Amino acid sequence: MTPEYKAKIEALRAHHEELLARPNEKEEWGNGIYDRYKNPIVTAEHTPLEWRYDFNEKDNPYLMQRIMMNAALNSGAIKWNGKYLLIVRTEGADRKSFFAVAESPNGIDNFRFWDEPITMPEDIIPATNVYDMRITAHEDGWIYGVFCAERHDDSQPGDLSAATATAGIARTKDLKTWYRLPDLKSNSQQRNVVLHPEFIYTDEQGKIVNGKSSNGKRHYAFYTRPQDGFIDTGSGGGIGWGLVDDIENAEVTSEKIINARRYHTIMEVKNGEGPHPFKTPKGWLHLAHGVRGCASGLRYVLYMYMTALEDPTKVIAQPGGYFIVPQGGEYIGDVMNVTFANGWIADGGKADASGFEPMHDLDDRVLIYYASSDTRMHVAESTIGKLIDYCMNTPEDGYTTAASVETIKKLVAKNKENLK
Repeated sequence: MTPEYKAKIEALRAHHEELLARPNEKEEWGNGIYDRYKNPIVTAEHTPLEWRYDFNEKDNPYLMQRIMMNAALNSGAIKWNGKYLLIVRTEGADRKSFFAVAESPNGIDNFRFWDEPITMPEDIIPATNVYDMRITAHEDGWIYGVFCAERHDDSQPGDLSAATATAGIARTKDLKTWYRLPDLKSNSQQRNVVLHPEFIYTDEQGKIVNGKSSNGKRHYAFYTRPQDGFIDTGSGGGIGWGLVDDIENAEVTSEKIINARRYHTIMEVKNGEGPHPFKTPKGWLHLAHGVRGCASGLRYVLYMYMTALEDPTKVIAQPGGYFIVPQGGEYIGDVMNVTFANGWIADGGKADASGFEPMHDLDDRVLIYYASSDTRMHVAESTIGKLIDYCMNTPEDGYTTAASVETIKKLVAKNKENLK
């Protein structure tokens, strides 16, 4: 290697290190619910140089990128062995997504990818593309990854855009070696499927009963998003719930819609569960995305809701409107006007060796990892207590202009009284 070529590599590494080591800080003004951080935390430029460059001077005399990266987005998240890990959907210039682990010491900056991407075993029918993994440290001791597995729809051979979607399932003990299980079977196409972190028990009539102390039948539970097609939800009514007896041959035979779509709302076109919910003393905290159509296309936003501790299918609180939307430069990217989240961490410090934590305290820090415009990753910070307060004390959507005006007027009147 010539001195000139070596100097080019050293300069390239120094520039890359400057990006990786850049500290992050909170934005000055927030909304009281969460604090956003100023800098994206993972981008395509964060990927290792060894993934992109051939450092052999003879083979690559111009020091070109041989494999270009397009985006780093839609990341699952877990705190494991004291580190904050994102399982990043990393997309190359060839439009193929793959999973890779990025690790941070504090969860807000200094994210660095592990040396190699994840090698994900195939199902019986290989997928063309896999993406958007939800990570669940389950009560059974395994860490599960549930993700979208996309294939061409061979029933339409003349349409190169025709696709099918299933929920791929894999599990691991160390986030390096993954064991692939058969894709989830159901009566419809599935995207945005999430594994509930605890077993669910039902009685002889199929009603959910109170946990391990009962004689109920034990199940794994999935949040689903039934669809008639790859893109269109069609008759799919919203976020579903289905029980599975055998995770190694997972099949949902019946789905119950627990969070429905509705006209002229943020989830008019479709909605889907984000990461798995958090168990809190007040109920299960859920983060989801909603989609509506507008003049510029589909607008993806994040919203929250809560379900009952004793019955995760029963919604007990749902603030009206969105929780996080694109702002500033987040609006710009590969797919405009999108915020999407499939990973968050409740930093309680009580998880077992697998990462499973049965109950979160009100003062636990919550790191919300969201992607903007299908391009890069960001983080916002809150607490379990703040998110519960937001969910339980924010007015619900009244579904009409008149109802919205009355809600505002009630708050104005209350403030006039309180500020006398």
